[in-house]
Amino acid sequence: MRLTVLAAALSIAAPAPALAGPASNAVKFFYMPEVKFEADAKYRDRFTEPVTKLFDLNDQAQKNKPDEVPCIDFAPGLDAQDYDEKTVAKTLKLSEAVDGDSASVFNLFPEGDGSKREMVWSLKKIDGKWKIADITSKSSGWTLSALECLAGQTPE
Repeated sequence: MRLTVLAAALSIAAPAPALAGPASNAVKFFYMPEVKFEADAKYRDRFTEPVTKLFDLNDQAQKNKPDEVPCIDFAPGLDAQDYDEKTVAKTLKLSEAVDGDSASVFNLFPEGDGSKREMVWSLKKIDGKWKIADITSKSSGWTLSALECLAGQTPE
């Protein structure tokens, strides 16, 4: 009897692991089982405008000037150019806040190069699926949709 009461008390007192939901799963895709480059054309259907416009400009920049650095030369979901897959897998912690058809998924990378990085993924539910509307680095103060990509634009 005491053991049952003790087990029940510990299960109530112990913090529960953060449970990721469907919005978090849309983000986790880009980190697990390996890190994926968000701007890759094969993942375009997972995003919405205005981020898709930036990705299209990035594609144009790569096509028009293949020897130059394109507009997006880092992994937006990591706020980094260099990263260790094992560290990402070990430190990835996602939490989400859902408000109707909008959600925010937060993650913090507490270790590794660049020290702590806090990322916020904004999502919208479209036709029953979570799509990424934007990525923000709270640590570095940028938002993906606000980045300029002049290299991909043709002069008027």
